Amino acid sequence: MKELTTFVFTFTFTNQIDQMLSTELQSVATQVRRDVLRMIHAVQSGHPGGSLGCTDFMVVLYANILKHSPHNFLMDGRNEDLFFLSNGHLSALWYSVLARNGYFPVNELKTFRKLHSRLQGHPTTAEGLPGVRIASGSLGQGLSAALGAGLTKKLNGDPQFVFCLQGDGEMQEGQVWEAALFGAARNVDNVIAVIDYNNKQIDGDVSNVMNVADLKAKWKAFNWQVHEMDGHNFSTIENVLKEAQNACGKGKPQAIIMHTHMGQGVDYMLDNHNWHGSALNDDQLRSALSQLPETLGDY
Repeated sequence: MKELTTFVFTFTFTNQIDQMLSTELQSVATQVRRDVLRMIHAVQSGHPGGSLGCTDFMVVLYANILKHSPHNFLMDGRNEDLFFLSNGHLSALWYSVLARNGYFPVNELKTFRKLHSRLQGHPTTAEGLPGVRIASGSLGQGLSAALGAGLTKKLNGDPQFVFCLQGDGEMQEGQVWEAALFGAARNVDNVIAVIDYNNKQIDGDVSNVMNVADLKAKWKAFNWQVHEMDGHNFSTIENVLKEAQNACGKGKPQAIIMHTHMGQGVDYMLDNHNWHGSALNDDQLRSALSQLPETLGDY
């Protein structure tokens, strides 16, 4: 009876902790979504749909998974985890997450896509923005860079991980599969590739534009260990990312098929490919922000 009571207490306490952590993560994710929409609206340029869809993943990654140094950023990333944003058009999302994690002042978000800003439409390195190690946005190239970083860590005896986020439309790029072949052939088993699988790209449904079909089977065929997850469930995201980390070091690189909804958090954007790269007008911004109450303070 005592053991049962202890189990029930532990289970209840753990659930309460999980709920508290999920509430905190939701608060950050809501604010990040507000940042993204306000940044894009201010300059009438950017990519809101995929940014909103990947927000929950990025918030969990930077809050609970990555070993990183916001206040001591070094380009070589020795002894810390690395992240590469291959689908660089989600830059507004990345900038918000970096700022909210202390890489640079949150107030700098108001310079997004402006002349001489460090926050360009696609991430670049020339401006020296902390957190960014490669220029990206020319789709298909991020995984190659991540695998190069992974090999470097292995050669240096660095035990940390390399993460790469890609889009499902990006799977139509040949370089992705050349990199996938290389990663498996060279046993780059410290790399975790996450594919945002929302079945949306700029011209419509991925399945209609150029069907990538069964991505899980494809990555398995390329000799990667494959996981799947709901990209909008905080505990699932954390658990699967940790599962992938635990599977590293055993000869295979890791791939995660992440199921998301484009435009998550804003009703009129949800699963609508037209919001891949469209800016909001004033009325649309007001409607969106009414669905995403301010939590951490707007910049």
